[in-house]
Amino acid sequence: MGGIMSQKGAQLDQDAICCSICLDVLKDPATTSCGHSFCMNCIQTHWDKEDEKEVFSCPQCRQSFTPRPVLLKSTMLADLVEKQKKTGLEEAPADHGYAGAEDVACDVCTGRKLRACKSCLQCLISYCEKHLQPHYESPAFGKHKLVEPSKKLQENICSRHDEVMKMFCRTDQQCICYLCSVDEHKGHDTVSAAAERTERQRELEGSRLNIQQKIQVREKDVKLLQQEVEAVNGSADKAVEDSEKMFTELNRLMEKRSSDVKRQLRSQQEREVNRVRELQEKLEQEISELKKKDAALELLSHTEDHNQFIQSYPSSTHSSSINILPLSYLEDVKAALSKFRDKLLDVLRDKWTNVYLTVGDVDMLLSQPQPKTRAGFLKYSRQITLDPNTASARMYLSERKRKVTSRLGESYPSHTERFIKYHQVLSEESLPGRCYWEVEKGVGGVEVAVAYKDNDTVKEKFGDSDKSWALGFYNGRYDLKHNNITKPVSGPKSSKVGVYLDHSAGILSFWSVSEETMTLLHRVQTTFTQPLYAGLHLSGPIGNTAEMW
Repeated sequence: MGGIMSQKGAQLDQDAICCSICLDVLKDPATTSCGHSFCMNCIQTHWDKEDEKEVFSCPQCRQSFTPRPVLLKSTMLADLVEKQKKTGLEEAPADHGYAGAEDVACDVCTGRKLRACKSCLQCLISYCEKHLQPHYESPAFGKHKLVEPSKKLQENICSRHDEVMKMFCRTDQQCICYLCSVDEHKGHDTVSAAAERTERQRELEGSRLNIQQKIQVREKDVKLLQQEVEAVNGSADKAVEDSEKMFTELNRLMEKRSSDVKRQLRSQQEREVNRVRELQEKLEQEISELKKKDAALELLSHTEDHNQFIQSYPSSTHSSSINILPLSYLEDVKAALSKFRDKLLDVLRDKWTNVYLTVGDVDMLLSQPQPKTRAGFLKYSRQITLDPNTASARMYLSERKRKVTSRLGESYPSHTERFIKYHQVLSEESLPGRCYWEVEKGVGGVEVAVAYKDNDTVKEKFGDSDKSWALGFYNGRYDLKHNNITKPVSGPKSSKVGVYLDHSAGILSFWSVSEETMTLLHRVQTTFTQPLYAGLHLSGPIGNTAEMW
């Protein structure tokens, strides 16, 4: 029993040395005239916030003081705190119902406060379970509205009249008290806070209903898009499967034809070899007979009897002849196969272009709008490398193959794809469906181009035919050349040009680039029938440069 009393006494001592503001052990304790003690810094900070009202109150019992009290350190409490520290008595556990720094404390509790379980909007006070009981038991509190504990109850008090704000001014859109409605808000459109809450609650429900309807619509859209994705994936998988089957069938057919040709060639080879060997055996037999006749004739040549010589020597000898057939049948087979190959390649090229365009049509359906800003264009930026096999011999490519410089000497050996007459170069790889790149020029003029790649392209200047489009930009002027027609283009002076391509949509646009601003120079809308390559043409002095970005 003594242990229990001792423990309770220790707990009371602990409550007595705790500050009800910071809920920690008192530091430099100070006691107000109403008898409540706080940390010196806590109470001074609390009263600093009440300077404007010029009325200072006790945070614990709400007693008011005017003027602001001058507080001194409480020596007795300070000694008690030091004594508790020396005895090593620990603070009361935080999980015994006491309010922590983040909790709402009961406004009725004295000493160390318990956690509040409800706040009353009528009383504007928060209560723990013990002090809340009168609200449940007494009919006098029957109309009081209890809510979850709130630290913002004082926000419901009018700072001008210290009255509960139970009204709302629709004119000024603010909560007011009754005195405000007959004072500075006189003549305004005012209603009770409850009526305004009801009205806004009705609007809130309408807003929620509208949002929920939008959510349902968006969920349906998402479901449709998901179905579309599944349909696209299913169709693509089926198309890939069918194409693999068709190519497998074609490969099987080609292998069969290859096997048939090999078998026919080997059969022909065997027949011809057998024929030649039969002739060879016949000739060898004839050679043997001729050798015998030659020996008999030699013997006859030594006969001295003239009559015997004449009678024994035949008047004529017969010699068989052979026909050596040319091997032209092998060349005929090779020629026929070569012709067949050329026709097959032509068919594959033509048909593949149709397949390529069909896929492009599908891409065009899914094509997104052209970007509006440089940041939007840069999302489609591609690192384009230049092809040394196409570069003019009087051009030099950097190590990364993104910068080209004109020079006097020849830099590269001959190649079937190399530009000979013009200082031009094409990219190594064809351009993807949607892409963007920039070209920065040096001291001379530069023509930025996109072009198809075939045997004719490497013989002509960019823009001279319908197979290429070239934007020339020089010192302060631009022009666009296509199908040997040159058109002047107006735009701000710049050393950098941007190029945007959407192959499937048939869009090609050239832009003047300066810092973060872009100005459209020219836009092409057409149908591209083949893969496109990026190109550069250098004009002007030796040492002129162009660099891809």
